[in-house]
Amino acid sequence: MNLIALFLGLFLERAATRLLHLREPRWLDPYFDRSLGWIERSSGPVAIALAVILVALPVIPIAWLQHAFGHVLFGVVYIAFAAFVLFFSLGPRDLGSEVEDYAAAVASGDAAQIERAAKILTESDLPRETRVRDLAVEEAVLVQANNRIFGVLFWFVLLGPAGAWLYRVADLMRRRAVFEAGRKAASGEGEPRCLQVVQSLYGVLAWVPARLLALGYAMAGSFEEAVSDWKSYYESCSDKFFHVNDAILAAAGRGALQEEPAAPGESSLRPVRAAMALVRRTLLVWVTVISLLTLAGQVA
Repeated sequence: MNLIALFLGLFLERAATRLLHLREPRWLDPYFDRSLGWIERSSGPVAIALAVILVALPVIPIAWLQHAFGHVLFGVVYIAFAAFVLFFSLGPRDLGSEVEDYAAAVASGDAAQIERAAKILTESDLPRETRVRDLAVEEAVLVQANNRIFGVLFWFVLLGPAGAWLYRVADLMRRRAVFEAGRKAASGEGEPRCLQVVQSLYGVLAWVPARLLALGYAMAGSFEEAVSDWKSYYESCSDKFFHVNDAILAAAGRGALQEEPAAPGESSLRPVRAAMALVRRTLLVWVTVISLLTLAGQVA
């Protein structure tokens, strides 16, 4: 049933993403703000345990409904419910649309629009130097694919709708913590302690799908170069635990692409579009593998 719901959810994501702007549940922001405040006032194991509980609480109703709908009308209600939850867990914004928005901003030459579109993808302020910005956006596409799509699919296959929503809630809380940290940094305040706690929790959930996605990039692109760049990163790895996932995806993805760098002074969208094309090919690989494993499990 999860396989049918997966196809329906992905179909809805492709067909309705431009029409529906409801997938980013901003109504959860007050809950996240209070949660981050409680975590900030805690420390050590207490802060970690509190973060786990606060991420899990919004998932409980979904888990209960998942169990309740399991065999209603021969599973039809469950399939509809699972597809609905998956659709709202993907995103919350459409990655392809954001890449096109960035491309349109670059084509228009509007510096403010370029900065805004790049910041949405990278979740940080970027230098105005063209080559640095383009590289950062290219890597952000490869990283955001796990945040927006593949991590959700992994946990959906593993735990059903509750798993997909668990991953999305953790990512939304992480994004809120990053936003608040940026706001405080702009006003001269230090980095809040809750940021590392939330990022670490999200890093645990993203650990396995990030590595499966890196392998997917290798399968959908240049395998040898992707694996080589992946290994090369580990030889000089010094990032914090929750940053390693992103660095692996960027290294493996750029290795799989094997794109020629843009000439100095040239604003090239080719690497960014190539990264998005790699994401789409990898999604096809994932769906194919998930389908084959599901069918093999049913036959066995």
